[in-house]
Amino acid sequence: MKHIILMPAICLTLAGCSGLDMNNIMPRPPHLQSQPSYNSDLPPPPDDAITVDELDTATDEDRMAAATTAPNVAAGSLGVTVASLGDPTSPGFWVETPLVSSEMQGRVQSKATGRTVKVTLRPATGGGSRVSLSTLQLLDLDISGLHELVVFGS
Repeated sequence: MKHIILMPAICLTLAGCSGLDMNNIMPRPPHLQSQPSYNSDLPPPPDDAITVDELDTATDEDRMAAATTAPNVAAGSLGVTVASLGDPTSPGFWVETPLVSSEMQGRVQSKATGRTVKVTLRPATGGGSRVSLSTLQLLDLDISGLHELVVFGS
């Protein structure tokens, strides 16, 4: 008998939540509240963007410029970091990492794929490293995982 009463109550409760603005209930994490301009020449995605293709505003020309065939060497690297997807609405090729203390040009190399991308390195405002959507795609990495990256300064 309890199950007969409990299931409709749960359904009604969830249905009542459909009109709530989740941004007021669950605000963005602090490191995503301010959206720095990583690459001002790339347009931000539309407000209603939800798919990876809609969120990634980099053109083929942008990808070609960011792709690099640097040798697979660790000499001169700033270190290795574990990174996840950063704010997908911030366009460009960038990495926020605690390995730098000020913004600089550099590159990152995926330990998994061996691919290397030219990026803007930004100091991390919180723990861990975050990578732009465009960078993850050019590195051929899954957007939902944690990835080991070798970080190089300019």
